[in-house]
Amino acid sequence: MADACVHLMKTYSGAELINIGTGEDVTILEFARLVAEVVGYRGEIAFDASRPDGTPRKLLDVSRLAELGWHAKTSAFASATL
Repeated sequence: MADACVHLMKTYSGAELINIGTGEDVTILEFARLVAEVVGYRGEIAFDASRPDGTPRKLLDVSRLAELGWHAKTSAFASATL
């Protein structure tokens, strides 16, 4: 995100908002597994199927950012092993 912000400070002076993201969607389960890996959590990840599961898609439109020449250097699904 910091890299995108620096790029925008150098290349953009408009008034419209610019989304920053990888341009890839990630499920809640994939995100939970990624966080678990980063923090070293080895326990079970369980979901309550009786509760709402959130929005089906959380993908940001990053086309304006791409038009300005910036693309994420890592994937939303990149391994989190440190």
